[in-house]
Amino acid sequence: MNDKTKYSKVPKGRLSRLAKLGSLATRVASGVVAEGAKQLATGHRPKVSDLILTPANVKRVAEQLADLRGAAMKVGQLLSMDGGDLLPPELTELLSRLQANAKPMPISQLNHSLEQQWGIDWQQQFSQFSFYPIAAASIGQVHKATTLDGRQLALKIQYPGINKSIDSDVNNVATLLNISGLIPKSLDVSELLNEAKKQLHAEADYLLEAQYVKQYRQLLATDERYLLPDIADDLTTEYILAMTFVGGVDIDKLVEQPQAVRDHIIELAFSLMFREVFEFRLVQTDPNFANYRYDIECKKLVLLDFGATRVYPKLIAEGYRQLMTAAVIDDQPQMLAALKQIGFFSQPIEPQAQQSLLGLCLQACEPLKHQGVYDFGQSDMVANIRSAGSQLSMKQGYWHTPPADAIFLHRKLGGLYLLAAKLKARVDVNKIFLPYMTE
Repeated sequence: MNDKTKYSKVPKGRLSRLAKLGSLATRVASGVVAEGAKQLATGHRPKVSDLILTPANVKRVAEQLADLRGAAMKVGQLLSMDGGDLLPPELTELLSRLQANAKPMPISQLNHSLEQQWGIDWQQQFSQFSFYPIAAASIGQVHKATTLDGRQLALKIQYPGINKSIDSDVNNVATLLNISGLIPKSLDVSELLNEAKKQLHAEADYLLEAQYVKQYRQLLATDERYLLPDIADDLTTEYILAMTFVGGVDIDKLVEQPQAVRDHIIELAFSLMFREVFEFRLVQTDPNFANYRYDIECKKLVLLDFGATRVYPKLIAEGYRQLMTAAVIDDQPQMLAALKQIGFFSQPIEPQAQQSLLGLCLQACEPLKHQGVYDFGQSDMVANIRSAGSQLSMKQGYWHTPPADAIFLHRKLGGLYLLAAKLKARVDVNKIFLPYMTE
């Protein structure tokens, strides 16, 4: 494989990034015209949305956004949290695959970044440094290294210029998606996009993430079921997060493990989520499978990424405790009161729509309500929620953008359900939630 296929330079300037998106819009439009002409020639009268979402155009959008990295890659994932059921399946799949498709930056660009952060003689601090990353994502890439004093480290190195490009990237991608017709015009995503900007700025602040890692280590210090990296303060900067290297197996590669192992992983994940919401009021909201590993020998869940960590106000956390408790005992008036407390009905909503939303919440709380072991492998809960959510969103006056805290928590819970389904886990979620129920 030559360097051109392995690496891709990250465009730094606002204009160069805008030019990339502009050329993408042109290429998508050209593809639409060509495909339209082809279909007309065969006697078909195609819909514009069908023309936009041809496999070739979807590939063009994915490749271009993957080249830009940063907010350009992430904005679609945040959009799909709220509007995923409204977006065409091809686009939803494209957006969810973007993160895994990032190419690393060329070694020359990487070296320049390291010189800026650590000085021109930075290599003298290491006995070994792997120039090819072990992971490349939307905001940075991860390299393995060993220091002269023998510490094995994972170094998260931010792509140059990403933090300065967040606001314009989010705006540019939103414009592109709107113009191309890839987002339904009826979907107002402005509030969500503002929240995306805030979240992405936080994720690009590696000193903030280092503080969250330390906070989690403290909060979980007495709970030996979890493994976390330690921060190497001497090498951590605003754009480089240096952590001790923690091993383990990628969590989505454990589908062939014995049932007991898969069940234990999901038990640990649910236990942690309930502690995060109700005890810590601090939640790592990114459900990406790559953020977790599992140490099979020690039987511990490895927690790797804290960029998307979010502090939850007591009012919201207690609102969710009330909502889940009421769902378990099937107290619908109490569920409505809890949804109000969380901020769901801040805009006018029809009584019928409130009932539909209640139904959606009851479906999402199905594993909590279920007495005994819940079989995620046999459940069609996720598909049912998607279907009900899609129908609810399509009805005029039935929906508005939920509060940001709710969106990010639902993203976390949804990701956990997907992982549980992937691992075909069988877990007593009701038993794990029981200590947190309100009196």
